[in-house]
Amino acid sequence: MIIESADRHELASRTYPSTPPAPDVHRLAREIVADLTRSGILCPAIPGDALRGELTAVVRVCLGWLIRRLHGECPPQRLDRLEAAAGGWARDDVEIGTVLHAAHRAVKGGVELLVPSAGQKSGIDITVAITASVELLALITSTVSKAYVRELKSAAGAHHTDVHTVTSALLGGHTATAMARDASIRIADRYYVLALAVPAHRDENDPRLDRQVVARRKLRRLQSALATLLDRQALPLLSVDGGTILVPTDACTEDGIDDLVQKLSAATYVDITATVVSAGADDVPAATRQAHELLDIVEQLGLGARVHRFAELALEYQLTRPGVGRARLDRLLDPLDSHPELLQTLQTYIDTDRNRTRTARQLAVHPNTVDYRMQRIGELTGLDPTNSRTWWYLYSSLVARRSRGSAAIA
Repeated sequence: MIIESADRHELASRTYPSTPPAPDVHRLAREIVADLTRSGILCPAIPGDALRGELTAVVRVCLGWLIRRLHGECPPQRLDRLEAAAGGWARDDVEIGTVLHAAHRAVKGGVELLVPSAGQKSGIDITVAITASVELLALITSTVSKAYVRELKSAAGAHHTDVHTVTSALLGGHTATAMARDASIRIADRYYVLALAVPAHRDENDPRLDRQVVARRKLRRLQSALATLLDRQALPLLSVDGGTILVPTDACTEDGIDDLVQKLSAATYVDITATVVSAGADDVPAATRQAHELLDIVEQLGLGARVHRFAELALEYQLTRPGVGRARLDRLLDPLDSHPELLQTLQTYIDTDRNRTRTARQLAVHPNTVDYRMQRIGELTGLDPTNSRTWWYLYSSLVARRSRGSAAIA
């Protein structure tokens, strides 16, 4: 970093031996810290007490390392004092860019103090000085970065645990206000409750790769994307194959939920299927059950990887509720149990929105074969597929069967 010309003249005008004795290191460290203070780089990022104490000690250690290197020695490739200080600055939310900016300026100032100005005799080769300063900067950058990454992982882990605890409490119907306040997590008045099904990434089926490692990477990408997109306002409870996300209604619009799921799919490289139900904070448990019941229906019916809502699944939801009606509907297709090709044709016919040509293409048969099979379904069940009223019974019976995972359909 650049030291202002006036400061540089002030520092360079002093005459120091090329390799000062140990007592001088303390004075030089104070001068460098004073320069950093005047530059305003660290204030108000780092409090004054730290500037006068810990920072001076860190500069002294780095200056000592540089002096030893200029002497031709091989100083240790560790700066423990700097690493400890950097960890504290990370916990105090001092930006890493600020620390590295100050480090570059400090090293430059140290070299100017240790190496005499042009025209003055010196026993230090300028090439050696440049090499030493580059090595020191590399060591400082590595040390600071390692400390910040460690603290970031620690903070992220603690926050993840807090979020997990608060989310679990909300999903379980327990009061989470106190623990959320202690963890600085906001409890919203209303949430979009998302139930997610996250399929396996193609690499999870690669025998050359560790399936669990690939799955965990997918989960981390999902969690990271969610935190970034919603600025950590969402409360997720996720595993490698899905889970639940509570999205505050004031953090995302109803239409924005679709965009959110699309972006999460893009981040994880898989097609995520989701259902969404809105509810007040006190009603989250019931909404979560309903969202996951809807998700089960979506997966059973193969309705596609996108966001599904209760309004579009109300009929299917009601048809899958236990009771006399569902049992009766289920039995309507019993005559087809011994004709699996007819059940498969009926299912494909529904999946293709009753398009005989597409049905034939998917089944690799002639369209006339589809017509014949649909006629046989009508003869065996007594439900004519061409009649709008009886067609709904066929569809409803198939939904009821799939809701219990009938082996005949699978």
